[in-house]
Amino acid sequence: MSLAAGFKELNNLLPGQVKANEPMARHTTWRIGGPADIFVEPAGVAELARLVGWVHSRGFPLYFIGNGSNLLVRDGGIRGIVVKIGRAFGQVRVEGTTLIAGAGTKLGALAAIARKSGIGGLEFTAGIPGTVGGAVVMNAGANGTSMADLVQEVILMDATGELDRRPAQELGFGYRTSNLLGSSLVVLEVTCRGVARDPALIRADMDRYLARRRASQPLSYPSAGSVFKNPPGKTAGWLIEQAGCKGMRQGDAQVSLVHANFIVNLGKATARDVQILIHRVQQLVYERFGITLNLEVQVLGED
Repeated sequence: MSLAAGFKELNNLLPGQVKANEPMARHTTWRIGGPADIFVEPAGVAELARLVGWVHSRGFPLYFIGNGSNLLVRDGGIRGIVVKIGRAFGQVRVEGTTLIAGAGTKLGALAAIARKSGIGGLEFTAGIPGTVGGAVVMNAGANGTSMADLVQEVILMDATGELDRRPAQELGFGYRTSNLLGSSLVVLEVTCRGVARDPALIRADMDRYLARRRASQPLSYPSAGSVFKNPPGKTAGWLIEQAGCKGMRQGDAQVSLVHANFIVNLGKATARDVQILIHRVQQLVYERFGITLNLEVQVLGED
């Protein structure tokens, strides 16, 4: 079956939830990316199950995204079907000091609910722009804490639409990774356990983290956050700056003058611009220190 025929079938299966040739620049915080052949934002779990079952039976490539905050989509776009786990998966329940959040919940929204509920432990998420599902897959972290410190269990959906509940110890958490990364499983719901804490103290810590973020990160331009993982015993930003890369520019992509581990979009940057900068930075850091910087951002699509 062609993708064009598949689009018609999907439109009938999930009316109002399917788009053709959707620019991915609309769905990434870098504001960069060519079109996805088919783009779907399911209206709920039942619709998502129908979708993945349909795709599984036809063998089309399938990709899941959240807020697109850690994602570089190449200029040629994505061949296949992109599924956005968005607002329909944004419900949150509070049970004592436990938070049960849909995968599409913004981390900022979850942190605000935790604060109002007197649940500590999520202070580190203040200002992180991703969704809960993406944060679990990437084991997002800041200020010495990560999602692995909070997650108790997740509910996943497999390629046939079946649900699976898994405890945190089976997720293979590591530095900015988990065994969900690159798998065919999609996160639907995440259970996080916090601790009872005074909301005023929670707010104070969040405000402090936000102030630090505003002072040290280039928040006035589109970016995808940290581009490279920190190698053992070093920070990528320091290495990049010492290698003379700070301020380096390719087209409208620039190694940030504020934080060297950010590449910002000054207005009309392309994915190719960003990729050229990435390769230059990796080369210069290796030449100076003998260290290979590995990407923290995920790259999808075709040149």
